[in-house]
Amino acid sequence: MTLKFGTFMAPFHCPPGQDPTTAYERDLAVIQHMDKLGFDEAWIGEHHSAGHELIPDPMSFIAWAAPQTRHIKLGTGVLSLPYHNPLWVADRALFLDRLLRGRFMLGLGPGALPTDATMIGISLEEQRTAFEEDVDVLMAILRGETVTAKTNRYNLVDAHTQYAPYSDFEITVAAIASPTGPRIAAKNGIHLMSVGATDKSGFDALALHWDVMEERSPLFGHTPDRAKWRLCGPMHLAETREQAIEDVRYGLDAWCDYTQDVLAAPHFRAAGKTFEERIEWLNESGLGVIGTVDDAIAQIERLERQSGGFGSFLLIHHEWARHHATLKSYELFADHVKPRFQGGADRLLRSRDYAVSRWNELDQRQADAIQAATARHARERQVSQPTSA
Repeated sequence: MTLKFGTFMAPFHCPPGQDPTTAYERDLAVIQHMDKLGFDEAWIGEHHSAGHELIPDPMSFIAWAAPQTRHIKLGTGVLSLPYHNPLWVADRALFLDRLLRGRFMLGLGPGALPTDATMIGISLEEQRTAFEEDVDVLMAILRGETVTAKTNRYNLVDAHTQYAPYSDFEITVAAIASPTGPRIAAKNGIHLMSVGATDKSGFDALALHWDVMEERSPLFGHTPDRAKWRLCGPMHLAETREQAIEDVRYGLDAWCDYTQDVLAAPHFRAAGKTFEERIEWLNESGLGVIGTVDDAIAQIERLERQSGGFGSFLLIHHEWARHHATLKSYELFADHVKPRFQGGADRLLRSRDYAVSRWNELDQRQADAIQAATARHARERQVSQPTSA
């Protein structure tokens, strides 16, 4: 299948202590850059604590970014549904679908930062169960049904939305380590986004994710579609592997420190304590790529083989490198990796190969034709010259 490409933008801002306003401007600049480069989609996260992932409301960010982009689709990546009333989520999603004229996507998750959930009194033990309940309610409202439902977080009485959708916008559920995401996606006939399962050990999680989809979807009258399955992984590319490694000296350590010492999420944690150990872990584990376009191509080909096939690859956005080097990385990916999997350059290459195959013959014929035209011109000039007296 023809792959789509985009970004999963938490967004990570490492090292910490940056000015949020300039950080948001950089996030927007990245999405605008990707829009111009022909990427398909960008997913924006929701976080409220820990000082590194700085966008608290992806829907507001999307409304800000939409008129400043032209083609790229924009989605919540992801909206932490248990933090919100499902009725208002439905209304805002349908509102954005209209404002963006079909460029909006809705990504859902239980919430990734334990410090977010604990601040609003949601226990970590109930978070995923609450998420499953809330998705059921949200999907019913989006289908136009009237819902009465009461939890310890909201009380809906004959709740319904007054809005109709503008488009059949995509709805996807994030999954990391547990089967919660694919269980919910299969039950509701929506799509799956596998985050952080690209390393070699993570393929057990990928297999689990799709096995659950295939096992449970028919029980609810749905058919899972691999073309709508998204895989996410980090990359930083440069002209050479040595340059890529030099680039990420800026922020890789700070990003690893965040996953190891700040973010209480054992399923998303870097390994190694020195810069060299962390480079080795990231490249050797297969989690991501710090290298060249050839390394990126090899990574995606490996994911295709070992996952059994998927529809989109999302680059997990980060600030391992300075902004200009990050933009260059996306440019290299767009110029040399995307065409490999989307076929955009196939006809160009066939045309080049055809020209090469005819080169000897046509080059000689072209030379002969030029010589003949030159000789003909000389003869005509000689005939037209006046005779000397």
